[in-house]
Amino acid sequence: WPLLYAKERAMERGVPFGVLFVVGPMFNHGSRRHNDWMVASLQVVEAGLREKQIPFFVRTGEWAETVASFVEEEEIGEVVFDQNPLEPVRSWREQAAAAVAVKVWEVDGRNVVPVWCASEKAEFAARTIRPKLHKQLKEFLTDYPNLVTQTEVWPRSVPAIDWEAVRSYRTCAVEAPLPEAMEPGEAAARRCLDSFIEHRLEGYDERRNDPNQDALSGLSPYLRWGNISAQFVAKQVQDADAPRADRDAFIEELIVRRELSDNYVYYTKDYDTISAAHEWAQKTLAEHRDDEREYVYTFDEFEQAKTHDELWNAMQQQMVQEGKMHGWCRMYWAKKILEWTNTPEYAIEVALTLNDRYELDGRDSNGVVGVMWSIAGVHDRAWTERPIFGKIRYMNYSGAKRKFNVDAYVKRYTGTAELFDDKTG
Repeated sequence: WPLLYAKERAMERGVPFGVLFVVGPMFNHGSRRHNDWMVASLQVVEAGLREKQIPFFVRTGEWAETVASFVEEEEIGEVVFDQNPLEPVRSWREQAAAAVAVKVWEVDGRNVVPVWCASEKAEFAARTIRPKLHKQLKEFLTDYPNLVTQTEVWPRSVPAIDWEAVRSYRTCAVEAPLPEAMEPGEAAARRCLDSFIEHRLEGYDERRNDPNQDALSGLSPYLRWGNISAQFVAKQVQDADAPRADRDAFIEELIVRRELSDNYVYYTKDYDTISAAHEWAQKTLAEHRDDEREYVYTFDEFEQAKTHDELWNAMQQQMVQEGKMHGWCRMYWAKKILEWTNTPEYAIEVALTLNDRYELDGRDSNGVVGVMWSIAGVHDRAWTERPIFGKIRYMNYSGAKRKFNVDAYVKRYTGTAELFDDKTG
């Protein structure tokens, strides 16, 4: 939608439009796998835009300053930004908007229903945002207009992109490689979607909560990196020949739960801190702050999967080796970090750092809310009180065994390879 709107504004002015991507310093614990996915994705974008005669610029540097200098040098008449609620991206965008002397637009290309249209406030839970989203889907869940080839010519030369310089610009604290099985880009995203619809959508409602089942879409990295849009995916699933219950269950995850996450981050100050939690959650965590912990682990012990819990270790193994983790597992994984650290503040820090370092869909609203739901009860209710957790929802090993074959999962992800080899760091 930002690209289509930029085209519309340019056509009204009778001028060409182009696309700028600024590669700034690595932020929020990003690692080499994120950098490599980004560069590979950008190369696909460049090829696609070239076919449409749309110039593509990639610049490196401090984000806001680089945008402002580009606007001045290229004599840009208007700027269209894509919406991203996360810090520091949001602040960069606001700084850039204040630094340019032209009209600035912000378009939500992340969500089906734009975050500011879905609700004017932070919603309490999925049940409160769901009717608001469904009410607006008829208006917003549409096919995209065609992006026609541009006929206006860019008035200045468009430099060739030095992809090796772009790739090496960022200094990554962790050299975690891109998993070999994961292929970035739009074509790979389309193949992933087609495979899901053909082979896994039917039965999704019943099978999706079993980590041993190959039931999930696998689309989260592609959605996070803009290789495919939630709107396109939703339309394809909506029109698929699959049982209504399966399509509805997937749309619930793709639209309601995903857009609830953006709603939370967009409207919540200090969204990754205990102060952002519901009052009942802050109170119960404070009351149990000094409870005795049977196990307390360091960050390094968590990162290297050296806890007493073989299931937790297997989950950490999967995340490091594959760059992903089943959604149910991520909840168990985060809740155990709360149980095995001295404070909920440190638990959030550990969970978000690991999630954002290794998950290919990390550094995203979904990851933030997944951690905050697990540790601070965001979008949840109070449960039976117990040590350490207070009234935060509890999950344990026995519950996992009732849900799926834990032994099979553990065997799959432990003992097959060193967690950190020379390539991982």
